[in-house]
Amino acid sequence: MLARVASLFARRGYNIYSLAVAPTEDENYSRITIVVDISATPLEQIVKQLFKLIDVVRITELDPRKSVERELMVATVRADGDQRARVIEVAGIFEAKILAVGADVLTISLDGEPQKLDDFEELLRGYGIVESQRTGRVALPKLEREARKGATKGKAS
Repeated sequence: MLARVASLFARRGYNIYSLAVAPTEDENYSRITIVVDISATPLEQIVKQLFKLIDVVRITELDPRKSVERELMVATVRADGDQRARVIEVAGIFEAKILAVGADVLTISLDGEPQKLDDFEELLRGYGIVESQRTGRVALPKLEREARKGATKGKAS
């Protein structure tokens, strides 16, 4: 299915900014999260084309203001001598995890909103990124927060 979706985007010339695929809570289905540039191609057109694919069950547009987005980055960074302590400090500020330690490098992971990863990556560039990989965005709608009807605060007697 992923190959068919990617092929559709390639044939139509749609630009994909981010693509993530994973199984869902139902083992019969996978969720594909695609971030696209809707200024270049109207979202309506993209949705119509995707629904032409037989295996597509549902398409949901997620407004970034009404959804929770996350991304994962793993990066190996130069960290020798005095630099090591500074890189570890930056990782701590961003709540990143040190995954591996080498003689003059560290491998670090960070998950969070895409902008947080952009900021972290920008700071790491100053130390020297040996290699890095980002997963692409995953997202779900934000949960509705309705007050429960009939609920009252308890009072002490």
